[in-house]
Formats: sequence, structure tokens, C-alpha cells
Amino acid sequence: MSNCIAYELLKKGKSVVYQTAPVLLETVIEYKKNQLKKTSNDFYKSILDCDLLILDDLGTETISSMTITELFTIINTRNLNLNHKVTKTIISTNLDINALFRIYGERIGSRIVGFYDIYCFFGDDLRFRNR
Repeated sequence: MSNCIAYELLKKGKSVVYQTAPVLLETVIEYKKNQLKKTSNDFYKSILDCDLLILDDLGTETISSMTITELFTIINTRNLNLNHKVTKTIISTNLDINALFRIYGERIGSRIVGFYDIYCFFGDDLRFRNR
């Protein structure tokens, strides 16, 4: 579903960043530690400013105070338009609402529940079916 949405927006000339939570958050943390080259600044800016950010597999990253802080910054910046433009975010996860609050705390959990439409998808895992 996320791929289809991304494809349609790209056809309309919108900017889309699609990344897994572990890779995205690890890259942001490395950028913040100034361990990556200057080109990563473009990556960090694109996370905050792209028209659509698709954050895939939330809950599979290593949880630390740094990942929680960076996730909060990304979600909050995009939700409150602190980047001075309207941006949208899709978050996919296998976590339920209770797990979101338990793992990420009230600040992130309440923003996800309060700012996002939540859709539950049921059915067979296509990766198993294609084997």
C-alpha cells in the first residue's frame, strides 16, 4: 500500500522518502554525532521536509533514548509543520496501540494516536504466500 501511494505522489512531482525505522533512525543519529559526511545533511533535511515520509517497520529498531528523541523530533516537526510546509507521514508497524505507548512513551504514542489515521490490515503475509 505504501509503495503504491509513494509511486502516485512521485508521478505528481512530490518528494518521497521511504525508509525502514532502523536505517532512518540510525542514519539520523550518526548525522547528529557528526560522523557522516556533509552529504548526509541533505538526507536529514529531506526527512524533515519531504512531502511524504514513509517510516516502515517501526518497532524493529534498537530502542534507546537517542532513537526515542530522534523519532519524536521527526514526528513532531512534521506534524506541527515546524518545517514551514505541509508534510505527510505514513508509519507502518506490527505494534498495537498499547505497545506503541509502552515502547515509545506518552509523548510519541499520543502524537501517533492523535495525528494519524490508524488502519489495521489483516490477512496472510504475502512474503509467506510467494514462497
